[in-house]
Amino acid sequence: MEKKQKSRSASAEVWRRLKKNKVAMVSMFVLLLIFLIAVFAPLLAPYSFEETHTERPLEGSSKEFLLGTDRIGRDVLSRLLYGSRQSLQMGIFAVVGSTIIGLCIGSIAGYYGGVTDTLLMRFLDIFQGIPMFLLTVTLAAVLGPSLRNAIIAIGIAMIPGPARMIRASILSVREMEYIEAAKSIDLSSRRIIIRHVLPNAIAPVLVSFTMGMGGAVLSGAGLSFIGLGAQPPTAEWGAMISEGRNFMRAQPQLAMYPGICVMITVLAFNMLGDGLRDALDPRLKN
Repeated sequence: MEKKQKSRSASAEVWRRLKKNKVAMVSMFVLLLIFLIAVFAPLLAPYSFEETHTERPLEGSSKEFLLGTDRIGRDVLSRLLYGSRQSLQMGIFAVVGSTIIGLCIGSIAGYYGGVTDTLLMRFLDIFQGIPMFLLTVTLAAVLGPSLRNAIIAIGIAMIPGPARMIRASILSVREMEYIEAAKSIDLSSRRIIIRHVLPNAIAPVLVSFTMGMGGAVLSGAGLSFIGLGAQPPTAEWGAMISEGRNFMRAQPQLAMYPGICVMITVLAFNMLGDGLRDALDPRLKN
């Protein structure tokens, strides 16, 4: 009971610090709004993302089409709303997958140390020697262009980040007295890692997770831009930028609108990550 109360009080303290960060709270509100738009896109969008009005291509803003139409007469606003779904899918699923795998690798390396730690870290060194976007593009090209394969490629490329972060955190807590006490009563290594090590080393990973989603959304947009992510007629922000680049002189808004959506989403994730980092820092006593 006492342990639960301490956990609640610690969470309340983190939330109190986070609420004092106005930029982080605004970012959280923006992200919540984007998530709601993604969930309720079919209800909010005036048209289907693939509905065409061939008689009205490349039309400017009007009552029927608030943000105009693209080259084959599809409503830009509707495609932006539906596109939030695909972009957030790439960000969330890729980071969740990379974080889970990274936690496993980092926990094993940090807890056992020695040869196991050395081998796993040298493997990650080799892995990180390849530029992340180059690795993502290569994996996506090998797997084949699709939304699912883009998520897999981004997730694999992002594994070293959370793995190294959790390893560093575990190295700082594995010699603590409560870990020694757990070992003294013959708890299994798996139980010690899950019940005692990870909960006390997870805070930096939460920050990495939040900021990583911004990077994953940006990488996903990049893959779709070069044709390795979401495929037509699926609405996705990076793909919309790619389609709109051919009309930059006549209709620059076709690339500008989805570009702004990507920028706002990535910025919000990064600002919220900064706020979480400050809120989770025990040295700050605001």
